[in-house]
Amino acid sequence: MHGGAPTGWLLMALCAVSGAYCLLRTRTGTPQERRTARSEALMGFGMAAMAVPAAVLSPPDWTWAVYAVLFGAAALRSLRPALRGGHHRHHLVGSLAMVYMAVAMAPAVTGSGGGGHAGHGAGGGAGGIPLLTGALLVYYAFYVLGSAGRLLPGTAAVPVGGAGVGGRGAGGFGGGSDGRPELTTACRLTMGIGMFAMLLTL
Repeated sequence: MHGGAPTGWLLMALCAVSGAYCLLRTRTGTPQERRTARSEALMGFGMAAMAVPAAVLSPPDWTWAVYAVLFGAAALRSLRPALRGGHHRHHLVGSLAMVYMAVAMAPAVTGSGGGGHAGHGAGGGAGGIPLLTGALLVYYAFYVLGSAGRLLPGTAAVPVGGAGVGGRGAGGFGGGSDGRPELTTACRLTMGIGMFAMLLTL
């Protein structure tokens, strides 16, 4: 889907592994942490499906409508929790970004008869809105940098009172913590990089 097949396979594999780890996280933790893990698993598997190289699989035209409806529903589900802040706002942005990409890659928008993947071949481009795409790229660039910073030694220090520095958990911007916060952060970082790479193709 995104340029050469090796890049698409790598992106698909990383997103699928991240989605699988998030799926494992749904078995433990508080109800809110399990709900967050389910949302992130959906995002990971959805991104993996979108990243399948076009040379391998050109999805039917209706696939993009399914993506838009699925992640539109996920966005609506994240709306109320997002009003309380935290990582739910990132889930809302991510779901809306997936809807945007699905619409932009739909054949009706790109004008191509070969499906949304066809818009990502050499010389092709999907029907994205440059200003919106740019805003999402800036958001994910900052998100990736912030999440990567949380993985650096010494940045996850917790004071005696037990509160995280600056009110942000080890999971990135507004992320909660679980039994393995560094793995959770790494998965979120991976999906953030994947989203940035996918948006670059619009």
